[in-house]
Amino acid sequence: MRLSGSITALATPFTATGELDLQAWQRLLHAQLDAGTQAVVVAGSTGEAAALMDEEYDQLLRIAVEACRGRIPVLAGTGQSNTAKTIRFNRRVAALGADAALVVTPPYVRPTQAGLLAHFRAVADEGGLPVVLYNVPGRTGCDMLPETTGALADHPGIVGIKEARPEPERMQALLACRGDGFSVLSGDDPTAARAMLAGADGLVSVASNVVPKSMRRLCDLARSHDAVGAQALDAALAELYGFLGVEPNPIPLKALLALDGIGHGLRLPLQTLSSAYSAQATRLHAAISGIEERSRTAAA
Repeated sequence: MRLSGSITALATPFTATGELDLQAWQRLLHAQLDAGTQAVVVAGSTGEAAALMDEEYDQLLRIAVEACRGRIPVLAGTGQSNTAKTIRFNRRVAALGADAALVVTPPYVRPTQAGLLAHFRAVADEGGLPVVLYNVPGRTGCDMLPETTGALADHPGIVGIKEARPEPERMQALLACRGDGFSVLSGDDPTAARAMLAGADGLVSVASNVVPKSMRRLCDLARSHDAVGAQALDAALAELYGFLGVEPNPIPLKALLALDGIGHGLRLPLQTLSSAYSAQATRLHAAISGIEERSRTAAA
């Protein structure tokens, strides 16, 4: 498996009464396919994985696998704070048809770099799925260093990393680890264009839930080394990136999706977007519709 391009970390839509909104889930999936998204992640942090019951997680994954089968890869978020639990989770999603597992560094427990090596090697050896490493220290309390990633990159069962640290030095260090079977993916929308212009293989994006055509075009421009085109589109999306960070992800994202009729809020302890940002959400929703239309026309 060689992952590249525009990959969407899907939000999980709920009904007004807090149940899974499976009709909205289908709409979201098909919008991604229609826009040319090149892979999707089910039940990552953007998908509120921690708020899902096991049977809900399995239902979302089954539907995504069925919708995307033979078209684009489906990654399942599986990272746990314990290695044995992560292995068991990977086997479960493999049986449900996932193409790969997105495995975050173990949250909360703060392992050493040696512990991370042992953890990911065991998961790749025993979990039954290709593994995409995921480093997001702001959420986990653990930062996997580039030399640790480099030591894992040669493992045949480890196919890439989603790196959410924004510093250009981090991306450069990771690009030096890349081999034929290992993809380096940005996990940070605001710096992804820069990362891809520097050589990153693609982006795992939050923004592409609402601007999938634009994020596909951004990836195409940056990966083809069209710096002028990529930077112009990136600048047009800058306000969206900023808005998506005004409160913890996926709170602002789900406010925009709700304006498209996809979903009705979040599960506690997350709450809906503060009223102070409501007007910005409405204005931005209209603006990004125009950006999407221009990207669709440009790609035609």
